[in-house]
Amino acid sequence: MAELAGRAAIALGTLTPAQILFLQSIPKAELHAHLNGSIPISTLQELAAEYLHSRSSSPSSSLSTTPLNQPPDISDESVLLGIETLKAGPVLSEIHDFFSLFPAIYALTSTPTALSRATRAVLHTFLDDAFPQCTYLELRTTPRQTASMSRELYLTTVLNELEWYDHGNQKTGLIVSLDRRMGEDVIEQCVMLACKLKEHGRRVVGLNLCGDPTAGDVQVFERCFEWAKRAGLGLTLHIAETIQNPPEETLKLLSYNPDRLGHATFLNDEAIAIVLEKRMCIEICLSSNLLCKTVPTLEAHHILQYLKANHPISICVRAS
Repeated sequence: MAELAGRAAIALGTLTPAQILFLQSIPKAELHAHLNGSIPISTLQELAAEYLHSRSSSPSSSLSTTPLNQPPDISDESVLLGIETLKAGPVLSEIHDFFSLFPAIYALTSTPTALSRATRAVLHTFLDDAFPQCTYLELRTTPRQTASMSRELYLTTVLNELEWYDHGNQKTGLIVSLDRRMGEDVIEQCVMLACKLKEHGRRVVGLNLCGDPTAGDVQVFERCFEWAKRAGLGLTLHIAETIQNPPEETLKLLSYNPDRLGHATFLNDEAIAIVLEKRMCIEICLSSNLLCKTVPTLEAHHILQYLKANHPISICVRAS
């Protein structure tokens, strides 16, 4: 069973053995697993030890990623603090606190070898054991360019692990994530890579829009989303994650005709009507919404209105 902390551990403790066995035995699909947010703590600790040893052996070497994802020279103390925070179960006051946890993880997965190990550990967590967490898994990740990897090498490294694990059973897929802070040239590069890899028979199944929900201009993604759809890729968009997301932005994203929506927490009546009419599946991340304080309680969660409407939803983990 995967390592648990915080709310997940508390919730698990309320269940009887029979209830746990029942939940474990149900076939499940996980559609919203961010790769770097799903790495087991034990793997992060191993990678951190190796990262710090490498830094001490070669102080002048740079293993960090580009400024898009983290400061170019994250300190050893920041890496250790990030790991300890994750291990203890983070306590967040609002959604932006969530993004501050990732620079340490990005530093630890900035080489092909480390990225392979992390991906393998995530696949093992979700798909192995007598009762696997899911029978179908879509991993999503943003292709990062680092001192050791191009964006293409990043994606092929993840795909090599995913496809080796899959053994042709088609129980896994890769969603290529686009960060809202990306410039148009990087967006185009990532989308072209996703289309090329799919054309070559790799297990790329779609694109995802994610990142800081208050950053960037979503209009710059329109042309590339059209390319992806013509190439046969699915489209899932993080949408209306915060109260600060303007309704006009939400309607613009819905006009791209996504197949699925991530979170969709703060849709207004006009947006809800479109979602219901087009039957757009909503990826619901209950524990993430509570942890990031975008909903106050489960009783107030927007999942209830979609259950009552018999609307397509997928209950997901977001980041383990």
